[in-house]
Amino acid sequence: MGVPNGSSHISIRGVQKVFRTGGQEVAALKDIDLEIAPGEFVCLLGPSGCGKSTLLNAVAGFSLPTGGTIDILGAPVTEPGPDRGMVFQEYALFPWMTVEQNIAFGLQIKGQPKAAIREKVDQLLTLLHLHDFRKRHPKDLSGGMRQRVAIARVLALDSPIMLMDEPFGALDALTRRNLQDEVLRLWMELKKTILFVTHSIEESLYLADRTVVMTYRPGTVKRDLRITLPRPRDVASAEFNALKKELSQLLMEEQTRHNQDEFRGAAVD
Repeated sequence: MGVPNGSSHISIRGVQKVFRTGGQEVAALKDIDLEIAPGEFVCLLGPSGCGKSTLLNAVAGFSLPTGGTIDILGAPVTEPGPDRGMVFQEYALFPWMTVEQNIAFGLQIKGQPKAAIREKVDQLLTLLHLHDFRKRHPKDLSGGMRQRVAIARVLALDSPIMLMDEPFGALDALTRRNLQDEVLRLWMELKKTILFVTHSIEESLYLADRTVVMTYRPGTVKRDLRITLPRPRDVASAEFNALKKELSQLLMEEQTRHNQDEFRGAAVD
């Protein structure tokens, strides 16, 4: 789905994920088929419990699927790898390190020469507008600045694929929009392939080439919508809001299923 086989950066075929807890099995993902081309920006959108983050973690290699296959750059995923960089909602920065030390950490682990590390860190400090904050610690930064550092640390490894798990979910609306624009700028400049999890319809339409709507548990692909609106996108335009209405209806169907499931569970209790 999306692009022809053989030209994908990310190829997800027949993926299933079952969790076993307390003697019970819970199907989180079922029969996921998704192809993502080099340089595509794809958002996974859906209600809580639809398996968005579960699928992203499977692509990252943190939690392998119980069925199906995931290939990255033509090779099967068996563990995390340097071809994928992950940006989390919680920033995941080392609090005892400065901004520049956090960005340099992965390069140091790889054994890069000190001069090369300094050059790369300087480039990223400039690219993410962090130069004035290079000696600060995470506790001295706003949430938006911390997320810039987290993005810079991933970019330092120069992975062709970026995985982003609701990276702006904890930020205020203005900071969120600023960082959305920053990510779009970086994506267009660096030509990364991005798989981005969000629960925001507007965010997915503002950012993505494609929005993949997932169903409530078990998560499957309900709709794979290609977004052809020109960038920069006008969130007030009639075309944007028509797509927003369409996706809202799809999500409300799944939210209703979610609510009914919870009601049945409460009745059983």
